[in-house]
Amino acid sequence: MTWTGVLPALTTNLRPNGAIDQVAFARHCRWMIDSGCTGLVCCGSLGEAATLSFEEKIAVVTTAVRAVGRRAPVVLGIAALSTGEAVALARAGAKAGCRGLMVLPPYVYSTDWREMKAHVSAVIGATPLSCMLYNNPPAYKTDFLPAQVAELAAAHPNLAAVKESSGDTRRVTALKAILGNRLTLLVGMDDGIVEGIRVGATGWIAGLVNAFPVESVALFNAAMAGDTARADAIYRWFLPLLRLDTVPKFVQLIKLVQAETGTGTATVRAPRLEVAGAERAAALAVLRTALRERKRLPL
Repeated sequence: MTWTGVLPALTTNLRPNGAIDQVAFARHCRWMIDSGCTGLVCCGSLGEAATLSFEEKIAVVTTAVRAVGRRAPVVLGIAALSTGEAVALARAGAKAGCRGLMVLPPYVYSTDWREMKAHVSAVIGATPLSCMLYNNPPAYKTDFLPAQVAELAAAHPNLAAVKESSGDTRRVTALKAILGNRLTLLVGMDDGIVEGIRVGATGWIAGLVNAFPVESVALFNAAMAGDTARADAIYRWFLPLLRLDTVPKFVQLIKLVQAETGTGTATVRAPRLEVAGAERAAALAVLRTALRERKRLPL
C-alpha cells in the first residue's frame, strides 16, 4: 500500500434514478490513475458512503479493484453506526481486493477516548491491511489528538498513515514531533495541501481531483519538489475551486463541477439535493473563471 501522492476521494457515479453507474465509475477510476494519481479511496464522505448500503460499498470497491488491477491500490473507507458493522465491512473489503482501509470514527456517536480507541482498534485489528486513520473533528465531532494517535501506532503495526482534516497544520508538525516518520501524513482538506506539504505531509486525499486530476497532480508534485513558484501559481488558480471541498455541500458542489466539465454527473442521493439558485450560480462563476484562466497554468 502506498499512502503518498494524490489519492482521490472518489465521488460515486449515480444514474438519474440514484442507482450506482458501475460502468461510469470504472471509467472514472481508470482516468484518475491515467492522470498520475497513486491510489483510489472509495466510499468516503465525498463518495456519499452514508447513503450506500453495505452491499453497495463492496460492489463499488470491487469495481474499482477490477478497473485498475495492480496499477494502483484501492482503499475502502470504513464508517458505520456500530463497531460490528465496521469490522464486517473491513473484512469484506479485504476479500474484495482492496489494499488499504481508511478508518473513521463511528457515524453519529462521538464520545471519549476510551470508547473511540476501542472502536478504531477493532477495525484496524480486523485485517492485516494497511490502515489510515481519518481525523476530521469538524465533520465527525471526534478529534484524535497526536498523543492518542501515537497510542494507536504503538499498538497496531498496520496503522501506517493519518489523514489530517482538522484544518490546523500544527497537527502535522505535532504528529511529526511525536512519531517522526512512523506514520505517513496526508492532507484531507483541499485548500490546505500546499501548507500541509511544507510542514511534512507527503500525501493528499483530494476532492476536486475528481474533475481536475492533471492539475491536482501537478500542484502536488510541484509542492513536493519545492518548486515554490510553480506550486504557488497553480495554487492561486486552484484555490477558489479547492474551497468548494470545505463547505457542508461539498459533495453537491464537486459533483456539479464534474457535470459541468463532463467528468461526471451532478446526481446525489437524498437527503442531499443538487445545488440551486444563488449557490449554484456562485459555484458556476468560480468554475467559469478557473476554466478561462486554466490555459495559463505552468503544468
